[in-house]
Amino acid sequence: MIELAALDMAGTTVNESGAVYRALRTAVERTGVPVSDEDLQTWMGTDKREAIAALVRLGGGTPTPELVEDGYEAFAAFLRDAYRATPPQAIEGVEDALAELRRRGIKVALTTGFSADVAYPLLESLGWSTGEGGNLDAVVTSDEVPRGRPAPHMIHRAMEKTGVIDTRRVLAAGDTIVDVEAGTNAGAGVVVGVLTGELPRAAFAGHPHARVLASAAELPTLPETLPAA
Repeated sequence: MIELAALDMAGTTVNESGAVYRALRTAVERTGVPVSDEDLQTWMGTDKREAIAALVRLGGGTPTPELVEDGYEAFAAFLRDAYRATPPQAIEGVEDALAELRRRGIKVALTTGFSADVAYPLLESLGWSTGEGGNLDAVVTSDEVPRGRPAPHMIHRAMEKTGVIDTRRVLAAGDTIVDVEAGTNAGAGVVVGVLTGELPRAAFAGHPHARVLASAAELPTLPETLPAA
């Protein structure tokens, strides 16, 4: 049985109307380099400073530390403005799914390519939190691990925070390729790609370890999330 569900935020559990895509493109293109749709999709779900540096380099620029930090500040500012204009919402059915997983004794952690200064205000706007009375057991942001996705560190950090020691009892889910790669790299027993982001089902076809669900709202239907008989 699964003991921990480690789930991505934007596009997987939270609908933020694609603002993170627009913010990342804006942050990079303001440096004077172009961003292709393919490169943008490749770097979605990763640590956003790493993504900015990679996209600047792919666009023919030089990602100095100063430029990357300036780009990240522009990214965060754009995202805050976008979220004020169109507040993020829980993806339909996800809050009930998280509650059901926890009712079954499965801990729920959110992992994100956002740093804490972006992630926690977003969660607060939804009324989501950890601790007593909260609906989450842990949150892991990209700035508390050595490397973001597809490295396994955020999932392993979620295990550390929730006391889960067997990677085979972890379910990892997300809406991007790096989400499922991180789950595989972490040794998660169940890896799930969801279709509530920008990717079609076919995009996950080359990743044999990933199951595909229409939404994270369907996670409680997986046999591994059912209590042992």
